[in-house]
Amino acid sequence: MLKPVLTLAAVGFAGVLLFKIAAGLLLPLFFLVFKVAMIVGLIMFAVWFFRKDRGKEDTPPATS
Repeated sequence: MLKPVLTLAAVGFAGVLLFKIAAGLLLPLFFLVFKVAMIVGLIMFAVWFFRKDRGKEDTPPATS
């Protein structure tokens, strides 16, 4: 009767321990990837916003 309870407690303890280790290692990696994605997104937005040909159309001029 006591063995299933101890097994459940051991699995729960191991799960909490693995979660703490994974959070300590993966959370900084997630924030690094997030920061890199934000920087790349800002650069792409700046290139889109400051393009020289903004407002010009691709249609050729009308011929008379």
